[in-house]
Amino acid sequence: VDDYAFELVASEVRQSDGTVAVRLVHKPTGRAVPDAVIFARRLDMEPDGMPTMTAPLEAVPEKEPGIYRFKAILGMDGNWRLSLAAKVQGEAGTVQG
Repeated sequence: VDDYAFELVASEVRQSDGTVAVRLVHKPTGRAVPDAVIFARRLDMEPDGMPTMTAPLEAVPEKEPGIYRFKAILGMDGNWRLSLAAKVQGEAGTVQG
């Protein structure tokens, strides 16, 4: 699973929109990986020293293969950390990022 990584589609999320999009990439080929199962997700303010400050994160249906979108309700401005875990078809381990 070291051959896979999550990449943010946009580095900033506006409170009014609240949509976070990530791409799951197969690093050797650079291709987006569709149909992964995202089974763990967390959004918190650990970068600002507040790891217990979390925000709800809800999966949104895919529009593009390999792009995973989430609706977030950000309670305040600041630096947020998105943590994800996924299973990729044909791989035994878990992709985390």
